[in-house]
Amino acid sequence: MLRVGHGYDVHRLVAGRKLIIGGVEIENNGIGLLGHSDADVLLHAISDAVLGACALGDIGKHFPDTDEKYAGANSLELLKAVVNLIKSKGFTVNNIDATVIAQAPKLSPYIDRMRENISDVLGIPIDCVSVKATTEEKLGFTGSGEGIAAHCVCLVEQKDKLRFI
Repeated sequence: MLRVGHGYDVHRLVAGRKLIIGGVEIENNGIGLLGHSDADVLLHAISDAVLGACALGDIGKHFPDTDEKYAGANSLELLKAVVNLIKSKGFTVNNIDATVIAQAPKLSPYIDRMRENISDVLGIPIDCVSVKATTEEKLGFTGSGEGIAAHCVCLVEQKDKLRFI
């Protein structure tokens, strides 16, 4: 059985934080994303897409920002936990297609490393992981530099599940 999931996440940019996207630290003059964890907007969107495809809620359900255990958490580790959860339910991820929306900084030099990180955690070939970056031509909160957003679509497969029509 194949299922599709969609994830969306957004975080505000603030001074005094590291900018981490796709598990990669990006130079941004001391301006990073605000959040309870490392605020990795891309990995959060991916986690939500995967969880959603499996009808298992979202990252807020599994890693609430009210739990100090997740303060400053590495989102690659959170994604690993998501993968372990879906595997326990018989699901595997087939592919990921994600877009990061940011006016700045330029993300293209970091995309390959992001894809490698995601591929490694999901246990899928790198050619099954698409990460793109775009601006919004200075429109909206991402265009004005107030924050960064990410969307993700994924396909998961559940093996050995009988469906009766």
